[in-house]
Amino acid sequence: MTRSFLATTALLPQGWARDVLIEADAAGLITAVTPGASPRGSTRRLAGAVLPGMPNLHSHAFQRAMAGGAERRSPQGQDSFWTWRETMYRFVGRFTPEDAEAVAAQLHLELLEHGFTGLCEFHYLHHQPDGTPYANRAEMALRNIAAARRTGIGLTMLPSLYRHGGIFGVPPHEGQRRFLNDLDGFLAIAEATRAAIGDDPQMALGLAPHSLRAVTPELLRGVQDFAGPIHIHAAEQPKEVAECLAATGARPVRWLLDNAPLDPRWVLIHATHMDASEIADLAGSGAVAGLCPSTEASLGDGTFALPGYLAAGGRFGIGTDSHVGTAPRDELRQLETSQRLRDNARSVATAEQNPHPGRALYDAALAGGAQASGRRLGAIAPGMRADFVELDTRHPTLTGRDGDALLDAWVFSGQSNPVKTTVVGGRAVVEAGRHIHSLAIAEEFSAAMRRLLA
Repeated sequence: MTRSFLATTALLPQGWARDVLIEADAAGLITAVTPGASPRGSTRRLAGAVLPGMPNLHSHAFQRAMAGGAERRSPQGQDSFWTWRETMYRFVGRFTPEDAEAVAAQLHLELLEHGFTGLCEFHYLHHQPDGTPYANRAEMALRNIAAARRTGIGLTMLPSLYRHGGIFGVPPHEGQRRFLNDLDGFLAIAEATRAAIGDDPQMALGLAPHSLRAVTPELLRGVQDFAGPIHIHAAEQPKEVAECLAATGARPVRWLLDNAPLDPRWVLIHATHMDASEIADLAGSGAVAGLCPSTEASLGDGTFALPGYLAAGGRFGIGTDSHVGTAPRDELRQLETSQRLRDNARSVATAEQNPHPGRALYDAALAGGAQASGRRLGAIAPGMRADFVELDTRHPTLTGRDGDALLDAWVFSGQSNPVKTTVVGGRAVVEAGRHIHSLAIAEEFSAAMRRLLA
């Protein structure tokens, strides 16, 4: 069955166009894109501005249940990522598989309502609270897959290999026991996840060695020949950089550049603390920097060196990580405005040929997010997934704006949400700004939260 949509205006690879007919096949792939078209038969009209759906390249879905709940000052003060992590370890012990699915579904719903159409789930909550495997070792991964199938979001599952508590081979923390695997156990989870995905065109499989804190060089070599996306946390915190220097004589990104080696399959999550040579060489590797500006701000991680990285031709995408934010425009805004605060400058992400920061950031994050997902995403074009978002041009935030100025207004103006329709794989999953299953999913999430917080 062919699905067709007629967009009053749409952002295509060649630029903005009017009266764009978008046709998709039953598998959710775009078969034709025709500007200047007229509606045909059952064509769905989209009166607003249509954008390619944004991939979200980094998520720990269970942490959506913690968002806003880990802010209280600790007794010792001097709070940081490391004190937040202790709170996370205490919280994570309470999750059942049913809780994990309910929280993931609520997260997916919120992402879809704000304009994300795909998600890379960096999944390390594998085992029972005492660390023993579930009867099906991939039980918790399967819960994320079930939530995605229910909500309709595209999904790249990234089972995470997590073995140690520090660089290289430090014994793990007691709070990490739900995360831990040896290589064989991890590969069993990955294969079970692959089987569950099957030939679903909405899903893909990648691998995620958690970090140089969590895997040894030997473990990293056990997964680095994987043909799909490989995601890893790197250089998020100065303490991590100092520990890596002490253990190896190299900074984390430098060690990965010299020993992985990095190429376009790789996504380095955060990469916040790099020196000039790391910035240039990471950009030259073809790997993607996975930036999560709202979470990085929340955790006090620091500010990514965007101008130098872009000048070197670096690729990046955006994620929501701990989900203190769930909107692509908020991540892009935080990314740009953090640079402005640091450098006392404006329009940092722009260039002479692309003077609008909203458009420059959106285009770059589309391309980097698609690469990180390992799926055909990021453009309204034949052969791509039919993933796109309609913005309501009558919304007060967007009134009187069009083209790249409309993107600037969306990213940098106001807090209300002008996303009207979200289409994933040719199917509308958000209508009039609400997910089609929002009420039932919200009720299940509320029940899970009451149990988790009891």
